[in-house]
Amino acid sequence: MAITRTAASTDPTTNTSEAPPTDRLVMGPGRWISNWQPEHPDFWNGPGRPAARRNLHWSVFCEFLGFAVWQLWSVTVVFLPAAGFDLSTSQQFWLVSLPPLVGAVLRVPYSFTVALFGGRNWTVISALLLLIPTTALAFALSTPETPVWVLYLVAALAGFGGGSFASSMANITFFFPAREKGAALGLNAAGGNIGVAVAQFLVPLAVTLLAFGTFGPNLPMAGLIWIPFILLAAWGAHRYMHNLSHARNDLKGSLSTLREPHLWLIAVIYIGTFGSFMGFGSVFPTLISLMFPAFTSLELWGAAISMAFLGPLVGSLARPFGGRLADRRGGARVTLGCFIAMSAVTAAVVLTLPWQNFWLYLGLFLALFTLTGIANGSSYRMIPLVFRLTVPAGDPVGHERKASAALGLIGAVGGFGGFMIPQVLRASHSANGSFDAAFWVLAALYLGLAVFTYLVYRRPGTALARANV
Repeated sequence: MAITRTAASTDPTTNTSEAPPTDRLVMGPGRWISNWQPEHPDFWNGPGRPAARRNLHWSVFCEFLGFAVWQLWSVTVVFLPAAGFDLSTSQQFWLVSLPPLVGAVLRVPYSFTVALFGGRNWTVISALLLLIPTTALAFALSTPETPVWVLYLVAALAGFGGGSFASSMANITFFFPAREKGAALGLNAAGGNIGVAVAQFLVPLAVTLLAFGTFGPNLPMAGLIWIPFILLAAWGAHRYMHNLSHARNDLKGSLSTLREPHLWLIAVIYIGTFGSFMGFGSVFPTLISLMFPAFTSLELWGAAISMAFLGPLVGSLARPFGGRLADRRGGARVTLGCFIAMSAVTAAVVLTLPWQNFWLYLGLFLALFTLTGIANGSSYRMIPLVFRLTVPAGDPVGHERKASAALGLIGAVGGFGGFMIPQVLRASHSANGSFDAAFWVLAALYLGLAVFTYLVYRRPGTALARANV
């Protein structure tokens, strides 16, 4: 790949006497590219596409690790009693609730970090920040004498992993032309989501296979196994990614987007879709351990295998399918159908609990996770279409800039569902010793969201319904 290196003060895009070159990358110190032109065919088919794909690959890897760290406590908490930690059910639910809450909050400031530091620079920083929750987990779980408040604090630090989604998506969107943004962002999102499944699969293996003769699970390994991969991700991002001189998050656009009603309307829907994926992903291992203790982990090749990882796995794989299905059938229609099905499946979970059939229980939850994944893709696809139709043509910010800002803000609001669902389940168990009431509340909530989606985006005769958003 041809690269022209410039002095720190040189920026060919500011030279009005000649157009920026399209046959090479013009790159200054710190790997800042000043002539990025993805919409120019010669540039994109020349140096642009390979550089964009390289940035995407390392972005996916870093975001994958972010989601894995974000969900470490969802599976680690299951092994705490066997390691001597005396925790109540309520305390266990708080440990799996805090990372989604902190991650959702961090997504807001993370949305603006690309503008402040550069995409490549912040990817390195955000990757290295993952060393904090992983090493803290290793120290905190090295002894069962660790106070509960310390466990809460360390679990909250895992929220660093959740914030990385916002900065990663904000960065990658600048690298691709409009016709390929959807596919690139979908791959970036799916690659991150699957980190939940991988963490829930690998952690049980690590704490049992790598026990090194200790009595019980070697819990510090739940954090230590990720450190080499984090260092590799930070090195790769530093070595191979780029900063784009024109990549600036639009603060004015983001603030003006807060006044758009559809930002909050779609955010409500996204709480039900992505929030459900994260919420159930966080709590599923704990639910299995409490309701079916014999299936908390299965022995395979002398190591423990958590069955809970299957839920986030199918949910992650279903997300790109949801986007493609929405392209053909309409995002609101697909999301509406998913909410109805999610309500029915959640009700079926409650009705079949007296049978105490683990495999039926697992199958229903796999169906629920699949529906959340499909709905994640379909609801996210609605955002640019809705803003194109509802933002007036004369708006000074423009529908594209507002839609871009809405992607990050809606993702941040949706993340709060990852905190809400474990807390609803905790409250139900604390009140009456079972989760039945929580599941009935969730079933009713999904049905209400289906009605909400229909009235706002599918009601016959409305402009949004005619446009099949």
